[in-house]
Amino acid sequence: MRALATALAILSGLLLGAHFLRAGQLVLVAVSVGVPLLLFVRRRWSVRLVQIVLFLGALEWLRTLVLLGNARQAAGEPSLRLVVILSAVTLVTAAASVLVGLEPRRRPLPSAP
Repeated sequence: MRALATALAILSGLLLGAHFLRAGQLVLVAVSVGVPLLLFVRRRWSVRLVQIVLFLGALEWLRTLVLLGNARQAAGEPSLRLVVILSAVTLVTAAASVLVGLEPRRRPLPSAP
């Protein structure tokens, strides 16, 4: 499960980085791509920081979905594909935010006889 969470976090970071690169926001590109790598530090603060950044990333995808969806509808262009793709990206980013915070359950120590 940890590998899946890490993979989704890195994928989400790369997608956010591409999104911000298109807008020319290089600082946000560096943050988006670099922060998921903090999962390899394995400290509680690094996991929380990654969760926060991914949650904010999901909000950014949601904002982008609304803005671009409304712009397309106002222009009379089809918007269903855009809505489906950005909804999926939003859900993956939000899921990554949740999954990286899940602590693996530790097995109880065997009791002494």
